Parts: sequence; C-alpha cells; structure tokens
Amino acid sequence: MIDMDARLADMPILAQRDDALDAKVFNVWHRARSRWGEPIRIDDTGLKQIEIILTDRYWVCADVILHYCPVVAWVDFERENRGSLHEPIPCKINYYHFAASALRAKALEQIKEVLEQRLWADG
Repeated sequence: MIDMDARLADMPILAQRDDALDAKVFNVWHRARSRWGEPIRIDDTGLKQIEIILTDRYWVCADVILHYCPVVAWVDFERENRGSLHEPIPCKINYYHFAASALRAKALEQIKEVLEQRLWADG
C-alpha cells in the first residue's frame, strides 16, 4: 500500500491555488465516505493511468505508472464554515505536474459519476 501522505509531503508543488469543490461532488463523496469509510480509491476513471484517492485530508490524482506520483491534489478543505449543503467547499489545489490543470475538471466529473454509480449499485 502506498503511503500517499508521505508522497504528498515529499513531492515539490509546482503551483498552489485557491479552489472550491462543487457541493454536488463533495456531497456525493460525503455519502460514500459515510457508507464505506476512507480512503476511497477510484481506478475506473477512464483517465489514462490515473487513480484517484479520496480521504478526509486530501483528494489526489496519482499516476500509477510512475509509482503513484501525485499529479494534482485538493487539500485544506474548509468544511467548518459551511452554512448549507448547496455551498461549495473552499480548499487549495496543488499542481505537481505541468499539465495537471487539464485533469482538474475531468477528475471531479469522474469522482461524482463513479461514486454515484457505486452508491446506486450498493443500494
């Protein structure tokens, strides 16, 4: 098992930006996390050689061919000040690869779709 906490701590961040997770994506993850615990791993993303690992501390897209090297990660979720379920979750996004920004939207879409499918199949 890969120690992603260590990987994220050791990898240099090319850029960090303020970001926010759409409430629909976050709420689906929260339901899945409540049901199955963490980490939640998504390897059926349709994104070439990318596995997504979701925890309470980070959501990371890792390149499995490059020994789970992080490509992009969402960190520092600000859940405490969330007034309602429809509000986005402020966070930071770390880019570890020069082309990581192209992965952002696709990864979030896949997280939502895959988790919705798994929750529906699980009843």
